[in-house]
Amino acid sequence: MKASAVANSNIALAKYWGKRDAKLMLPHNSSISMTLDGLFSHTTCEFDGKYRSHIVILDGAELPEGDAKQEVTIQLDVIKEMAKIKEFAKVVSNNTFPTAAGLASSASGLAALALAGSKAAGLELGKKELSILARRGSGSASRSVYGGFVEWQKGVKSDGSDSHAVQIADENYWKDFRMVVCIASKKEKKIKSRAGMAQSVATSPFYKSWIESVESDIDALKKGILKKDLEAVGSTAEHNCLKMYATMISTKPPIIYWNPASMSVIHSVLELRDNGMKCYFTCDAGPQVKIICLEKDSKEIAEMAARIEGVEDVIVSGPGRGAEFVKRDLF
Repeated sequence: MKASAVANSNIALAKYWGKRDAKLMLPHNSSISMTLDGLFSHTTCEFDGKYRSHIVILDGAELPEGDAKQEVTIQLDVIKEMAKIKEFAKVVSNNTFPTAAGLASSASGLAALALAGSKAAGLELGKKELSILARRGSGSASRSVYGGFVEWQKGVKSDGSDSHAVQIADENYWKDFRMVVCIASKKEKKIKSRAGMAQSVATSPFYKSWIESVESDIDALKKGILKKDLEAVGSTAEHNCLKMYATMISTKPPIIYWNPASMSVIHSVLELRDNGMKCYFTCDAGPQVKIICLEKDSKEIAEMAARIEGVEDVIVSGPGRGAEFVKRDLF
């Protein structure tokens, strides 16, 4: 009853911000992301009668009781219920990139756990079922089950059975699409996405407008991806990001993840675009800025970003694969 899997992180082009059901992790709006090549979690899960409770070890350290561990244990309990087993699990997971810093480490980790955990429990799940299972731990994890460009459909049913990800185009469809990931801080963010979303839904005067505007962004992004239209995809993603940040900044108390390095990267992208280069920025709930561009411009953009004061690392990533099993166990 042991299995291992890897899953890549994903970065949203149309963001998910706010839940209609916190227990089932059902979103107010649909979202679209790109699965990132090279930024992944490697996870091993074992169910065994020798464990008296769930044990979760992340990047070499056992997680204490709290929100981070709860995301994992909720998913493990769902797996136990589905498989009709009583054993507890041990989970060991390693990330190849900073954890809880705004790079969707929960998405990759919990997508990998959905695959490894269900297999360890004796379940054989299809992609749709895996996406729904991954969603129970972290909403964005529903998208990391698939490679390439992915839509998480919000669904309308109260039981969440129609809230899952579907693939728009696989990782081989638009091979020269790139995201230049600019890491402006490797520290764990102070306000977790889950808490921030709840604050925004409850207090932002702009939240209703955010929800009303997202579906048109979804349509524009799907069309842009299928046409391989960088300008359509990049400009829509950038505007969607800024609309999400408007709801975050207008939340009480305000949620502001950007630091000086984040702002410097954003201004540099605007300057590059003024000078004729097609590039666009997007940010999730954290200080990291992702620059959308084509492969032919990615080296120049990455070199520019690396020179900015406060930028700690730069990673260039293309469309990545979906979650998959691996033979190497972590324990």
